Amino acid sequence: MISKNEIKLITGLHQKKYRNKHGLFIAEGPKIIQDLLAAGLELYAYFATEDASAISKEFERITPAELKKISALATPNTQLAVFNIPKPQSIQDTGLTVVLDAVRDPGNLGTIIRLCDWFGVTQVVCSPDTVDCYNPKVVQATMGSIARVDVHYCELSEFLNTSHVPKYAAVMDGTSVYEESLPGDAILIMGNEANGISSEVQSTVTHEITIPHFGNPDTAESLNVATATGILLNEFRRSTGK
Repeated sequence: MISKNEIKLITGLHQKKYRNKHGLFIAEGPKIIQDLLAAGLELYAYFATEDASAISKEFERITPAELKKISALATPNTQLAVFNIPKPQSIQDTGLTVVLDAVRDPGNLGTIIRLCDWFGVTQVVCSPDTVDCYNPKVVQATMGSIARVDVHYCELSEFLNTSHVPKYAAVMDGTSVYEESLPGDAILIMGNEANGISSEVQSTVTHEITIPHFGNPDTAESLNVATATGILLNEFRRSTGK
């Protein structure tokens, strides 16, 4: 049986200020929980409505009604775990890095983290006003990739001005990405869903690229930021062959 104090703690973790206060976040579903444990994240608490001993012996059996009280999902899964937020790693200035300027939608951030995992991008650098990567909706959308991609938050202009690798901004009127020879060491900057890249970040850019529109100009206005990130990451990897 889950206690009232545990319910209060876990439901508080649905909000960023309490995640920061306690240094904890929640993950739901056996696959995501298993991926986080396999990556070495430290388990704080584990609740399940079924036998979860195949994943971890450290689980507490609760009822579906109790799980519903603590879940962040409209339709709760069978398992919920609380993890310690990992200590931040130092940002590396090599390889391919994705930079996000004020990406606000949790589903977009989660999908971008998942795409980075797929394309072997090990770090994402976010502006402070980008959605929190430990938001339950973000964690859910990553499908476990949050365990394998380091996500950093910092003032982007400061980071970008001190970085020595080329900086590629995804914009509407840049050079076609299909005409570019893209390097292995680079920064790919993706902007806000509605407003794009801020002028402050734009001032640090060395290359402007775009995904050309081949369809009817009167149809789709623009690509979703996560979809655009996937296309551009594919082109970076295709260009370098690795």
